[in-house]
Amino acid sequence: MKTISIIFICLFFTVVIILFFLGIKSQSGHAAGLVNGKLARCPDTPNCINSEYPEQQTHYTSPLKLLLKRKMSTSPINTLKDIIDEMGGMIETEENNYLAATFTSKIFRFVDDVEFRIDDETNLVHLRSASRVGRRDMGANKKRVDLIRQRYEKKLLSSR
Repeated sequence: MKTISIIFICLFFTVVIILFFLGIKSQSGHAAGLVNGKLARCPDTPNCINSEYPEQQTHYTSPLKLLLKRKMSTSPINTLKDIIDEMGGMIETEENNYLAATFTSKIFRFVDDVEFRIDDETNLVHLRSASRVGRRDMGANKKRVDLIRQRYEKKLLSSR
């Protein structure tokens, strides 16, 4: 029984050390950015969600609807920046119709990238949320996108 306990403790600490180093590794890097004017596709790993590519069914989420600018009290980018700030994210890049932010987990300091692209032609805000390391995210990116969507729609309703 003592041997099993020692093995269990060693395995536990090995997993914790691996997660700690993955957290450190995720702190270097940056968002995928735009590729040919669109958000980058998700990799095959299940730790990414994206609204640009409906054919990637396991990664797809619907885009946000863009309220016409003349009906909004603030720009869509500023609304998204406020939401990111409220949720504890950090703005990394802001260009014309593109915004990139990072969110860092509390325990192991894993960094996830969240990107937005405003498509004025279709009146949509495309979004992508992806983990920088690992294969799984325990649904963190989908939950984050769902929360962003809820807050965005609430702000849109209150600005009318």
